[in-house]
Amino acid sequence: MKRYLPFIIVAVAAIATLGSGAMLYRAKLPQPVTIPEDKSVSGKSDAESMHIRGNADAPVTLEEFGDFQCPPCGSFAGFVDELVKEYDPHLRIVFRNLPLQMHEHAREAALAAEAAGLQGRFWEMHDLLYREQATWSKADNPRELFDSYAGMIGLNLDQFKKDMDGEKARARVDSDQERATSLGIKITPSVFINDRPISPTDKTPEGLRAAIDAALKEKS
Repeated sequence: MKRYLPFIIVAVAAIATLGSGAMLYRAKLPQPVTIPEDKSVSGKSDAESMHIRGNADAPVTLEEFGDFQCPPCGSFAGFVDELVKEYDPHLRIVFRNLPLQMHEHAREAALAAEAAGLQGRFWEMHDLLYREQATWSKADNPRELFDSYAGMIGLNLDQFKKDMDGEKARARVDSDQERATSLGIKITPSVFINDRPISPTDKTPEGLRAAIDAALKEKS
């Protein structure tokens, strides 16, 4: 027995090391943050300040933090639009701007969307920016393209240009970014359903439907 004792000690030490390493790894994993009640968008109090698609009084809210130059956000946007139609009138979408620094034209695109929103055309510009993402993302002067998009959706072009450079559009983008920062959000798309975070592995058609169904069941 004594001659095996050194091996037993080594084995025990190795198991202990692996165990502590696993605990440390789990401790370093980012923890999903549920939106606190005072930052919730479930109520109607700030409805006028939000971009809502779907029934404004829907029992389930999907809140997305997106970047118009982010390719996964573009793919996500198309599916979310389908979800609104599929779950109507039980689901509403709230979009928040989170232009990332790594994307050169993302903030300017967000300003274009907000400028369109000041003329009541936010979602039209939202959809067009994602649909044409591959084009304006690579342009030397995307502003010219944004102006052309404004014309395509029937905006007053002079007003659009002023609003893109104005305080209101900038304040809207800044407000969304501040909200993201306060919630510790750093990636796009980041998604919450009734203030609960959706994990990256669940940002799929099946995962989102499951989360929406669960939220509807809670409300019934």
